[in-house]
Amino acid sequence: MIVMKVVDSRVATLFVQERHYSPVMPKLTKHYLGAYQDDELVGVLTLGWGTNPMGTIKKMFPELTTADYFEIGKMCMDESMPRNSESQMQSATISWMKENTPNVKYLYTWADGIVGKPGYVYQAANFLYGGFIWSDVYVTDKGEKVHFRTIQRKMKKVMNRMDTKYGPRPSDAHMGELGFSRVFGKQFRYIFPLNKKARKHLKQSTMDWTLDYPKGKDLQWKIKRPGETSYTLTETMPYEHRGDSVDHNSKNVNLVRDKYGTATLDNFFT
Repeated sequence: MIVMKVVDSRVATLFVQERHYSPVMPKLTKHYLGAYQDDELVGVLTLGWGTNPMGTIKKMFPELTTADYFEIGKMCMDESMPRNSESQMQSATISWMKENTPNVKYLYTWADGIVGKPGYVYQAANFLYGGFIWSDVYVTDKGEKVHFRTIQRKMKKVMNRMDTKYGPRPSDAHMGELGFSRVFGKQFRYIFPLNKKARKHLKQSTMDWTLDYPKGKDLQWKIKRPGETSYTLTETMPYEHRGDSVDHNSKNVNLVRDKYGTATLDNFFT
């Protein structure tokens, strides 16, 4: 039986960075939860918000605020665990939220279709599906995924564009110089109402929430490689993600280690 407990942010970060395909941790995290089985840490799940917390909830429920929902920021399970363990971790998280955050109405999340995940783990946990959006990411020739905000910050410095908050997107020429491909993929929206009143309130949402789940056949990508000026549509993931390359994400990945001097999860406990 999996039980969720609050864990130190450093423990959660190191656990994820040693196992997850994307080592970058979300910044707006409220709760770091550890999944324990027989007192052994076997998984980590973070609750918080994405890059636009108020905009996210207002788009779905104009009358609600950030106090009404949490978003799953990072979810990671040790590979030694059985296949359905992530769904068990989500069920345990829902139980933890009902006890510890009783005023929160919804648990919200995205399935990362851009890396080939239509959201089977959420479907198995009886989340409701609310459609998809196209989102983009930059991919280096080493297979490192780089968020567009990170790219914009770099371009702001490179182009000395202090007149903008985030900085401009790279042009096709700059993409070639940096060795970036730009990839669009589908992000699938899921929600779980935490009580009967919240489930009834789904009727007031601007979106339709159903059990008509996406599958592998629904995955698509659009890619523009260095030197190209147009996108190619494909149903095969057009890049191989390598989580060991952190040339552009090193600031986020190394934040905990630089601050606390902890190299591995095992070292944290010794």
